[in-house]
Amino acid sequence: MNWKSEIKAAGDRIAGYAQVTPVMKSDIPGYPIEMKLEHLQHTGSFKARGAFNTLLSSDVPSAGVVAASGGNHGAAAAYAARALGYPAKIFVPELAGPSKIALIEQTGADLSVVSGEYANALTTARAHEKETGAMQIHAYDAPATVAGQGTCFAEWDAQGLRADTVLIAVGGGGLIAGALAWFQGARKVVAVEPETSCALNAALKANKPVDVTVSGIAANALGARQIGQICFGLAQDVTSVLVPDAAISKAQKALWQSHRLLVEPAGATALAALTSGRYQPEPGERVAVLICGGNVAPDPFAS
Repeated sequence: MNWKSEIKAAGDRIAGYAQVTPVMKSDIPGYPIEMKLEHLQHTGSFKARGAFNTLLSSDVPSAGVVAASGGNHGAAAAYAARALGYPAKIFVPELAGPSKIALIEQTGADLSVVSGEYANALTTARAHEKETGAMQIHAYDAPATVAGQGTCFAEWDAQGLRADTVLIAVGGGGLIAGALAWFQGARKVVAVEPETSCALNAALKANKPVDVTVSGIAANALGARQIGQICFGLAQDVTSVLVPDAAISKAQKALWQSHRLLVEPAGATALAALTSGRYQPEPGERVAVLICGGNVAPDPFAS
Protein backbone atom coordinates (compact mmCIF):
# COMPACT_ATOMS: atom_id res chain seq x y z
CA MET A 1 0.00 0.00 0.00
CA ASN A 2 1.19 3.51 -0.79
CA TRP A 3 0.67 4.87 2.69
CA LYS A 4 1.88 8.40 1.93
CA SER A 5 -0.70 8.72 -0.83
CA GLU A 6 -3.45 7.26 1.36
CA ILE A 7 -2.65 9.65 4.21
CA LYS A 8 -2.55 12.68 1.92
CA ALA A 9 -5.92 11.69 0.48
CA ALA A 10 -7.29 11.21 3.98
CA GLY A 11 -6.07 14.67 4.95
CA ASP A 12 -7.91 16.22 2.02
CA ARG A 13 -11.00 14.16 2.83
CA ILE A 14 -11.30 15.11 6.50
CA ALA A 15 -10.34 18.77 6.10
CA GLY A 16 -13.12 20.83 7.65
CA TYR A 17 -14.30 17.90 9.75
CA ALA A 18 -11.31 17.20 12.01
CA GLN A 19 -9.60 19.94 13.99
CA VAL A 20 -6.10 21.16 13.20
CA THR A 21 -4.62 20.72 16.66
CA PRO A 22 -1.98 23.07 18.06
CA VAL A 23 1.68 22.39 18.79
CA MET A 24 3.83 23.86 21.53
CA LYS A 25 7.25 23.67 23.15
CA SER A 26 7.89 22.48 26.68
CA ASP A 27 10.76 21.76 29.04
CA ILE A 28 8.90 19.41 31.38
CA PRO A 29 11.56 16.65 31.22
CA GLY A 30 14.30 19.20 31.98
CA TYR A 31 15.18 19.79 28.33
CA PRO A 32 13.24 21.21 25.38
CA ILE A 33 10.68 19.05 23.61
CA GLU A 34 7.93 19.62 21.07
CA MET A 35 4.36 18.54 21.79
CA LYS A 36 1.26 18.21 19.64
CA LEU A 37 -1.96 18.61 21.58
CA GLU A 38 -4.19 16.05 19.93
CA HIS A 39 -6.30 15.81 23.09
CA LEU A 40 -7.91 19.01 21.78
CA GLN A 41 -9.33 17.08 18.83
CA HIS A 42 -13.12 16.53 18.62
CA THR A 43 -14.30 14.29 21.50
CA GLY A 44 -10.92 14.60 23.19
CA SER A 45 -8.67 12.29 21.17
CA PHE A 46 -7.05 11.65 17.79
CA LYS A 47 -9.71 9.01 17.06
CA ALA A 48 -11.96 11.45 15.19
CA ARG A 49 -9.47 11.48 12.29
CA GLY A 50 -9.82 7.78 11.58
CA ALA A 51 -13.57 7.80 12.11
CA PHE A 52 -14.16 10.64 9.65
CA ASN A 53 -11.81 9.14 7.07
CA THR A 54 -13.58 5.78 7.30
CA LEU A 55 -17.04 7.25 6.85
CA LEU A 56 -16.07 9.72 4.12
CA SER A 57 -14.35 7.02 2.07
CA SER A 58 -17.12 4.41 2.36
CA ASP A 59 -20.61 3.67 1.14
CA VAL A 60 -22.38 3.58 4.48
CA PRO A 61 -25.34 1.18 4.54
CA SER A 62 -28.80 2.16 5.73
CA ALA A 63 -28.12 0.25 8.94
CA GLY A 64 -25.47 2.83 9.76
CA VAL A 65 -22.26 2.17 11.59
CA VAL A 66 -21.15 0.09 14.55
CA ALA A 67 -18.01 0.44 16.65
CA ALA A 68 -16.43 -1.24 19.64
CA SER A 69 -14.33 0.90 21.89
CA GLY A 70 -12.69 1.35 25.24
CA GLY A 71 -14.30 4.80 25.15
CA ASN A 72 -12.42 7.29 22.98
CA HIS A 73 -12.99 5.55 19.65
CA GLY A 74 -16.67 5.06 20.42
CA ALA A 75 -17.10 8.74 21.13
CA ALA A 76 -15.27 9.69 17.94
CA ALA A 77 -17.19 7.23 15.77
CA ALA A 78 -20.48 8.42 17.22
CA TYR A 79 -19.51 12.07 16.75
CA ALA A 80 -18.46 11.53 13.13
CA ALA A 81 -21.59 9.52 12.37
CA ARG A 82 -23.82 12.25 13.78
CA ALA A 83 -21.93 14.96 11.87
CA LEU A 84 -22.47 13.04 8.62
CA GLY A 85 -26.04 11.99 9.33
CA TYR A 86 -25.62 8.26 9.99
CA PRO A 87 -27.07 6.17 12.83
CA ALA A 88 -24.43 4.70 15.14
CA LYS A 89 -24.41 1.72 17.48
CA ILE A 90 -21.54 1.77 19.97
CA PHE A 91 -20.41 -1.04 22.26
CA VAL A 92 -18.09 -0.31 25.17
CA PRO A 93 -16.91 -2.42 28.11
CA GLU A 94 -17.65 -1.53 31.71
CA LEU A 95 -13.94 -0.70 31.88
CA ALA A 96 -14.64 2.45 29.84
CA GLY A 97 -15.91 4.13 32.99
CA PRO A 98 -18.68 6.66 33.63
CA SER A 99 -16.88 9.66 32.11
CA LYS A 100 -16.32 8.14 28.66
CA ILE A 101 -19.72 6.46 28.69
CA ALA A 102 -21.32 9.86 29.34
CA LEU A 103 -19.28 11.38 26.49
CA ILE A 104 -20.68 8.81 24.05
CA GLU A 105 -24.21 9.31 25.35
CA GLN A 106 -23.89 13.04 24.62
CA THR A 107 -23.55 12.26 20.90
CA GLY A 108 -26.99 10.65 20.86
CA ALA A 109 -25.64 7.29 19.66
CA ASP A 110 -27.26 3.99 20.60
CA LEU A 111 -24.89 2.78 23.33
CA SER A 112 -24.55 -0.65 24.92
CA VAL A 113 -22.22 -1.37 27.83
CA VAL A 114 -20.95 -4.96 27.99
CA SER A 115 -19.13 -6.80 30.74
CA GLY A 116 -15.37 -7.32 30.57
CA GLU A 117 -12.82 -5.40 28.51
CA TYR A 118 -12.45 -4.05 24.97
CA ALA A 119 -12.16 -7.50 23.38
CA ASN A 120 -15.61 -8.38 24.72
CA ALA A 121 -17.10 -5.23 23.21
CA LEU A 122 -15.48 -6.04 19.86
CA THR A 123 -16.98 -9.53 19.82
CA THR A 124 -20.43 -8.08 20.49
CA ALA A 125 -19.98 -5.38 17.84
CA ARG A 126 -19.03 -7.98 15.24
CA ALA A 127 -22.18 -9.95 16.05
CA HIS A 128 -24.24 -6.78 15.58
CA GLU A 129 -22.50 -6.11 12.27
CA LYS A 130 -23.32 -9.60 11.02
CA GLU A 131 -26.94 -9.41 12.19
CA THR A 132 -27.82 -5.93 10.89
CA GLY A 133 -25.44 -5.18 8.03
CA ALA A 134 -24.09 -2.11 9.80
CA MET A 135 -20.59 -1.00 8.80
CA GLN A 136 -17.86 -1.61 11.35
CA ILE A 137 -15.49 1.25 12.12
CA HIS A 138 -12.52 -0.56 13.61
CA ALA A 139 -10.72 1.24 16.40
CA TYR A 140 -7.23 0.61 15.06
CA ASP A 141 -6.72 -2.30 12.65
CA ALA A 142 -8.16 -1.07 9.34
CA PRO A 143 -6.42 0.82 6.51
CA ALA A 144 -8.87 3.75 6.57
CA THR A 145 -8.41 4.10 10.32
CA VAL A 146 -4.62 4.03 10.09
CA ALA A 147 -4.59 6.51 7.18
CA GLY A 148 -6.84 8.83 9.15
CA GLN A 149 -4.58 8.70 12.20
CA GLY A 150 -1.61 9.30 9.91
CA THR A 151 -3.02 12.73 9.06
CA CYS A 152 -2.02 13.82 12.57
CA PHE A 153 1.64 13.41 11.65
CA ALA A 154 1.34 14.85 8.15
CA GLU A 155 -0.26 17.86 9.82
CA TRP A 156 2.54 18.04 12.40
CA ASP A 157 5.15 18.00 9.66
CA ALA A 158 3.33 20.87 7.95
CA GLN A 159 3.35 22.77 11.25
CA GLY A 160 7.16 22.64 11.32
CA LEU A 161 8.02 19.55 13.37
CA ARG A 162 11.80 19.52 13.87
CA ALA A 163 12.27 16.48 16.09
CA ASP A 164 14.49 13.55 15.28
CA THR A 165 12.37 11.30 17.51
CA VAL A 166 8.63 11.15 18.21
CA LEU A 167 7.23 9.35 21.26
CA ILE A 168 3.73 7.91 20.92
CA ALA A 169 1.49 6.01 23.33
CA VAL A 170 0.28 2.64 22.05
CA GLY A 171 -2.92 0.69 22.66
CA GLY A 172 -4.15 -1.29 19.67
CA GLY A 173 -1.66 0.45 17.43
CA GLY A 174 -3.69 2.62 15.05
CA LEU A 175 -2.01 5.89 16.03
CA ILE A 176 1.58 4.66 15.92
CA ALA A 177 0.83 2.77 12.71
CA GLY A 178 -0.27 6.07 11.20
CA ALA A 179 2.98 7.68 12.35
CA LEU A 180 5.12 4.88 10.93
CA ALA A 181 3.16 4.92 7.68
CA TRP A 182 3.75 8.65 7.32
CA PHE A 183 7.34 9.06 8.55
CA GLN A 184 8.66 5.89 6.86
CA GLY A 185 11.97 6.07 8.69
CA ALA A 186 12.48 9.82 8.30
CA ARG A 187 12.07 10.17 12.07
CA LYS A 188 12.66 7.68 14.87
CA VAL A 189 9.40 6.50 16.43
CA VAL A 190 9.31 5.32 20.05
CA ALA A 191 6.37 3.21 21.20
CA VAL A 192 5.41 3.84 24.82
CA GLU A 193 3.07 1.48 26.68
CA PRO A 194 2.02 0.95 30.30
CA GLU A 195 3.72 -2.02 31.90
CA THR A 196 0.32 -3.63 32.45
CA SER A 197 -1.13 -2.98 28.96
CA CYS A 198 1.65 -3.76 26.52
CA ALA A 199 0.33 -5.58 23.45
CA LEU A 200 2.97 -4.21 21.05
CA ASN A 201 5.90 -4.91 23.34
CA ALA A 202 4.69 -8.48 23.83
CA ALA A 203 4.21 -8.96 20.10
CA LEU A 204 7.70 -7.72 19.29
CA LYS A 205 9.16 -10.13 21.84
CA ALA A 206 7.11 -13.06 20.49
CA ASN A 207 7.60 -12.04 16.85
CA LYS A 208 3.83 -12.21 16.37
CA PRO A 209 0.71 -10.61 17.89
CA VAL A 210 -0.18 -12.37 21.14
CA ASP A 211 -2.85 -11.91 23.77
CA VAL A 212 -1.86 -9.94 26.86
CA THR A 213 -3.58 -9.30 30.16
CA VAL A 214 -4.83 -5.73 30.41
CA SER A 215 -5.00 -3.56 33.54
CA GLY A 216 -3.80 -0.26 34.97
CA ILE A 217 -4.81 3.39 34.95
CA ALA A 218 -4.67 3.75 31.15
CA ALA A 219 -6.44 0.49 30.31
CA ASN A 220 -9.65 2.14 29.08
CA ALA A 221 -7.67 3.82 26.28
CA LEU A 222 -4.55 1.68 25.79
CA GLY A 223 -6.00 -1.66 26.87
CA ALA A 224 -6.02 -3.70 23.66
CA ARG A 225 -5.61 -7.41 24.33
CA GLN A 226 -3.70 -7.90 21.07
CA ILE A 227 -1.85 -5.46 18.80
CA GLY A 228 -3.33 -4.83 15.37
CA GLN A 229 -1.87 -6.67 12.39
CA ILE A 230 -1.26 -3.44 10.46
CA CYS A 231 0.68 -1.94 13.35
CA PHE A 232 2.68 -5.11 13.88
CA GLY A 233 3.65 -5.17 10.23
CA LEU A 234 4.88 -1.57 10.32
CA ALA A 235 6.49 -1.61 13.77
CA GLN A 236 9.34 -4.08 13.40
CA ASP A 237 12.01 -1.43 13.90
CA VAL A 238 10.42 0.72 16.58
CA THR A 239 11.96 1.30 19.98
CA SER A 240 9.56 -0.12 22.58
CA VAL A 241 9.44 1.38 26.09
CA LEU A 242 7.28 0.39 29.07
CA VAL A 243 6.32 2.77 31.88
CA PRO A 244 4.69 2.13 35.28
CA ASP A 245 1.37 3.64 36.31
CA ALA A 246 3.12 5.87 38.85
CA ALA A 247 5.18 7.48 36.09
CA ILE A 248 2.03 8.08 34.02
CA SER A 249 0.33 9.79 36.95
CA LYS A 250 3.41 11.93 37.53
CA ALA A 251 3.46 13.00 33.88
CA GLN A 252 -0.25 13.89 34.06
CA LYS A 253 0.47 16.07 37.06
CA ALA A 254 3.43 17.71 35.33
CA LEU A 255 1.33 18.65 32.32
CA TRP A 256 -1.20 20.30 34.59
CA GLN A 257 1.29 22.07 36.82
CA SER A 258 3.51 23.33 33.99
CA HIS A 259 0.99 24.14 31.26
CA ARG A 260 -2.50 23.70 32.73
CA LEU A 261 -3.09 20.82 30.29
CA LEU A 262 -5.63 18.37 31.68
CA VAL A 263 -5.16 14.96 30.05
CA GLU A 264 -6.17 11.38 30.74
CA PRO A 265 -3.54 8.78 31.68
CA ALA A 266 -3.17 7.62 28.06
CA GLY A 267 -2.53 11.23 27.05
CA ALA A 268 0.44 11.44 29.43
CA THR A 269 1.88 7.99 28.75
CA ALA A 270 4.32 9.01 26.02
CA LEU A 271 5.62 11.90 28.11
CA ALA A 272 6.06 9.52 31.05
CA ALA A 273 8.82 7.73 29.14
CA LEU A 274 10.85 10.95 29.30
CA THR A 275 9.98 12.15 32.79
CA SER A 276 10.70 8.70 34.24
CA GLY A 277 13.94 8.24 32.33
CA ARG A 278 12.69 5.05 30.67
CA TYR A 279 13.66 6.74 27.40
CA GLN A 280 16.80 8.85 27.56
CA PRO A 281 17.60 10.91 24.45
CA GLU A 282 21.14 11.00 23.14
CA PRO A 283 23.01 14.32 23.40
CA GLY A 284 21.59 16.66 20.79
CA GLU A 285 18.63 14.38 19.98
CA ARG A 286 15.53 16.49 19.32
CA VAL A 287 12.43 14.90 20.83
CA ALA A 288 8.68 15.34 20.38
CA VAL A 289 5.71 13.89 22.24
CA LEU A 290 2.16 13.31 20.98
CA ILE A 291 -0.43 14.12 23.65
CA CYS A 292 -3.22 11.83 22.51
CA GLY A 293 -6.21 12.00 24.86
CA GLY A 294 -7.95 14.38 27.23
CA ASN A 295 -10.90 12.44 28.61
CA VAL A 296 -10.05 12.47 32.28
CA ALA A 297 -12.03 10.46 34.79
CA PRO A 298 -13.89 11.39 36.75
CA ASP A 299 -15.06 14.32 34.66
CA PRO A 300 -14.02 17.32 36.82
CA PHE A 301 -17.14 19.22 35.77
CA ALA A 302 -19.70 16.43 36.06
CA SER A 303 -22.51 17.30 38.42
